[in-house]
Amino acid sequence: MTEQNRNMWVRLATAAVAIPLMIALIFVAPRWGFYVLVLVATLVGAIELFGMTHPGDRVAQALHTAITLGASLVVYLLGADARALLALAVLVPASSMLVSLARLGAIETAALRMTAGAFGPMYLLGLTLLSLLHTERGADGPWYVMLTLAFAWGGDTGGYFAGRFLGRHKLYPAVSPKKTVEGAVGGLAGSVLAAVVLCTLALRSLPLWHGVALALVAGALGQLGDLGESLLKRSTGVKDSGQIVPGHGGILDRVVALLMAAIVVYLYTRATLGLSAAPRWRAPRVIASRA
Repeated sequence: MTEQNRNMWVRLATAAVAIPLMIALIFVAPRWGFYVLVLVATLVGAIELFGMTHPGDRVAQALHTAITLGASLVVYLLGADARALLALAVLVPASSMLVSLARLGAIETAALRMTAGAFGPMYLLGLTLLSLLHTERGADGPWYVMLTLAFAWGGDTGGYFAGRFLGRHKLYPAVSPKKTVEGAVGGLAGSVLAAVVLCTLALRSLPLWHGVALALVAGALGQLGDLGESLLKRSTGVKDSGQIVPGHGGILDRVVALLMAAIVVYLYTRATLGLSAAPRWRAPRVIASRA
């Protein structure tokens, strides 16, 4: 058996175990249970990301991972409060600057580390948006999560097989030598097929043409996100972000497309459906007394 075939079978075996567990958490477990899974994935992704951008500096890695934890909790608990989100948008970059000043290291890489610390936690919040979809969309929430996952999984599967059997033309060899134009087209086709299946069989409240449009946008952005992560890995001399997922590399390698899909689907639902559920926790109001 060739190395390529062996890797394919490992990927399929991993998916056969992981997908049923994921579906059970989405439809059976309490809503907070699904958030715990999302939070764990977010933190593992943060460890992998800051391990690449802050090699050898365990203190900085831990601090930026803690900032990511705090940002995820704020979005999950206070995502409906614009004040909390504004504070988050200010405090995360400021905290990154403070960490970079305290952990100066090589001045030549200081800008990369400071930028990664400011952008990384906000980037990884895409996973937390999956939990908001799960809780804010009522009975359709689990199906919107499944739709988002299907965009990423369908795109990954379609891209893998189209690239392997039909790939001839390189897509962006300077960044990712193995990706092909045919694989990119196959990835979009896989995302669209997933949208058609779910909108037809399960999520009938979502118009089919909306689902197809979302699939195209989420699929395209997911592929761009994947190229962006490839650029990050090549620039830091890393082959895979980690080895936690057999046959797939690290968590970050697997969730890049999902991050982009979650952002697209969440923004769509907020724009078209609004906020249909109460936030997980509401900050107390401060009422000024009249003089």
